[in-house]
Order: sequence, then C-alpha cells, then structure tokens
Amino acid sequence: MRATHSTRTYASVPLRDGEARLAVVADTHSAPHPATLGLLRTARPDAILHAGDIGDLAVLSDLSAIAPVLAVRGNIEGRDNDLPDELTIDLVNEHGQSVLRMLLVHIAVYGPKLRAEVARQARAQHASLVVCGHSHVPFIGVDKGLTVFNPGSIGPRRFQLPIVFGLMELQSGRLAMHHVSCETGARWEP
Repeated sequence: MRATHSTRTYASVPLRDGEARLAVVADTHSAPHPATLGLLRTARPDAILHAGDIGDLAVLSDLSAIAPVLAVRGNIEGRDNDLPDELTIDLVNEHGQSVLRMLLVHIAVYGPKLRAEVARQARAQHASLVVCGHSHVPFIGVDKGLTVFNPGSIGPRRFQLPIVFGLMELQSGRLAMHHVSCETGARWEP
C-alpha cells in the first residue's frame, strides 16, 4: 500500500489470491459506535477506507490497529493534517495491475445523484466506483454510469438514520457491497 499526501492522492491495495475485503466507514465525528471496532475485527478487512468527517484523528489510529487505513478529509477536518481531499485507490493483482479503481471523497452526492464535478473527476481518474460519506445515508446505486457507495455513518446518530458501515468484497472478479448495522452486527437492509 502506498500513498502520498496532497489534495489528490493515489494508493493501492494488493489483492490476496485475487480477492479483497474492504471495510468502509464515514462520519465518525470523533465518536464511533462502541461496537464498531469489534465488528470490524470480525470482518477481517484487508484495508479500511474512511470517507471523511473523522473528527479526532485518534479514530484513525484505532482503526489502523485492525487493518491499514486510507482516509480523506471531511468538511469538519481542518487543513492542518496530511489528509487528502480525495484519494484514487487501485485494487491491484500480483502483477501490479489495477483490477478495480475507485475514487474516495467525502462529499459526492445530492440525494441519490452524483455531483457533476465528482463524476468528471472519477472519469478523469478512470475510476468506475465513487465511495463517499457526508450525508450519513447508507446508499448503493449507479448514477452517470458510475457506481456510488456511501457506507452511512458509524458516529453519533443523526435524525433517524441507522448507524452502519460498509463492506466491499471482490471475489472472482465481481464486486459485492453491503452495509452492516453497528447496533445489531447483522447485515443492514433499507
């Protein structure tokens, strides 16, 4: 895994026997749900993506005790850290070739619609998937020809929204995504 710190950054996650499991979290706001770390340990991800609004950066240290963490700055983070505004991530095979490219950003959608500038950036980076946070609303969909995945929030409850995180699994060349409830540990469905 490699990363540089700037406004735009690139990273890679090596596949393990052609497969990968990524946990995706967002909007921790310094206070992840108490069950989150245990659930993430049980999921055994190859990496954890944090889609911003981290709050206290100690959250990233706690997550990195489970798996390598790739994170972007949210709208509550200041500029006095090394977090990038966006991160292009490649899942790479044993030959270093990209099998899947995604763009990790904090703010990417208005409701279920992908913002035009984010779609342009994803296409410029040749990404087929946009992973985002900000709304606290768990979401999997397609807009403007790009797959969009919002893991929801593992931080303090906002309105009546669930407290959830996402799992992405690449197996046999297919990507599957779903949400996990921090309150029950079960797969979450809307």
